[in-house]
Amino acid sequence: MPLRLIFMGTPDFAVPTLLQLVARGHEIAAVYTREARPAGRGMKLQPTPVAREAHRLGIPVLTPKTLKTSEALLEFQSFAADAAVVVAYGMILPQVILDAVPLGCFNLHGSLLPRWRGAAPINRAIMAGDTESGVMVMKMEAGLDTGEVAITHRIAVTDAMTASDLHDALAPLGADLMAQAMAALSRGGLQLTKQSDVGVTYAAKIDKAEARIDWNSPTRELLRHIHGLSPFPGAWCEMPVDGEPVRVKILRCEIAKGSGEPGELLNDRLTIACKDGAIRVLELQRAGKPPMKTDAFLNGTPLQPPMRLV
Repeated sequence: MPLRLIFMGTPDFAVPTLLQLVARGHEIAAVYTREARPAGRGMKLQPTPVAREAHRLGIPVLTPKTLKTSEALLEFQSFAADAAVVVAYGMILPQVILDAVPLGCFNLHGSLLPRWRGAAPINRAIMAGDTESGVMVMKMEAGLDTGEVAITHRIAVTDAMTASDLHDALAPLGADLMAQAMAALSRGGLQLTKQSDVGVTYAAKIDKAEARIDWNSPTRELLRHIHGLSPFPGAWCEMPVDGEPVRVKILRCEIAKGSGEPGELLNDRLTIACKDGAIRVLELQRAGKPPMKTDAFLNGTPLQPPMRLV
């Protein structure tokens, strides 16, 4: 039996779940998302990806600044939903909101809980060198990602994967997982399991101060750091171009043969020495320019040793 749902989400990651719930016949009474923000060259207000899809589907869109007022609670209750689905909404739900729907609020989280509770689980899994990640449907409670887990899907993580790659793999998997969970919930057959108290880690929000590349890092650690921050905010360094330091984001790389002083350019193919080896840059982005493959970049900006990146 289809459910009447409130959907709460903001970025691209949440869109497949919204679309999947609609495709499975659930009634989306309202969509909650964050406010439009200025973006682009003209700094015009841009609705969130979820808001754009909701408008296209003809679903009412709400962008409250807070959910902690009595007015916000009454508005939430007015939709008479059976449950709420939350995917990267970006706002904490107070207990009165969690209690305002009879079947509960269910969150799609991009990690294997209790590992990487918090804001940036996909980035932190890559940066930490994890070999496995996944998505989970969790019934929400007051604690930070501490609720009971309903369904899990695991996925292997390789050194070649960026945060963008893992994001794009998990989003459709998570959409299908949430659809399965809502189908089971509608039948009264959704089983919940308490999270383990062992292995709890927290995925702190990415700080831009983390983005500068430290060439004194071990090679695999450096590669994972670069990939975990790709494409945003992007791990960056400065390289001399025409005698001037230019900030460049490295978006994708691979472990390469070679050694030298950390940050030293080892050849004309953008192989750079690290603490215990080297990486070769595969994709990068100059400030104010679009991302480029290394070969295309070098065609316009040939670089030769001796050179040091900082």
